[in-house]
Amino acid sequence: MFPDFQDKLISGYFELSGDDMNYRFAFSILLFSMATSVAAQSGLCPDYLNHDMKKLHSEQGLNICKAYGGKPLLIVNTASHCGYTPQFSGLEKLHKQYKDKGLVVLGFSSNDFDQEAKTDKEIANVCFINYGVTFDMFATGHVSGASANPLFKELATQTTEPAWNFNKYLVDTEGKVVKYFDSSVTPDSDAMKQAIEQLLSH
Repeated sequence: MFPDFQDKLISGYFELSGDDMNYRFAFSILLFSMATSVAAQSGLCPDYLNHDMKKLHSEQGLNICKAYGGKPLLIVNTASHCGYTPQFSGLEKLHKQYKDKGLVVLGFSSNDFDQEAKTDKEIANVCFINYGVTFDMFATGHVSGASANPLFKELATQTTEPAWNFNKYLVDTEGKVVKYFDSSVTPDSDAMKQAIEQLLSH
């Protein structure tokens, strides 16, 4: 559609005169440019990130492509009653340290390993009050097996699915997982910081 439209514009398809022609021609060029720009931007964000997902303890949803398309991501599956739950503190520090450099930290609550609180309110208290989390957290959902959400299915295809809570996936601007860290690797580890800084330097 757009190439044909562009050809018609170039070949003088609008056989009008005076100001009327100028306004319509300029408006058509503007529409074409906007459509092309939107198409180009949407192509930067992979389909598996292009979903509306409910935020934790909120009626609001968030589409990662719309909110953070073209930015590197650190994606983590979380639980509030796990031995690794204190990693929230380290993740928040990473968020504060690297957010101005473009890194987006995203937490996905899950009870796949029977370690999550029963209500959104309790989960939110652990995340937002106990650990002072300010990065985006998503409502409880599945991150492993056949019921995993599309995002975690793709992460599993590229690397491995979570075997426990607090698996960490470092994703580049094109949606490719460049580094996977299991639960035992803490957010403040040298390995994680080096991987983040290497990704941000590209």
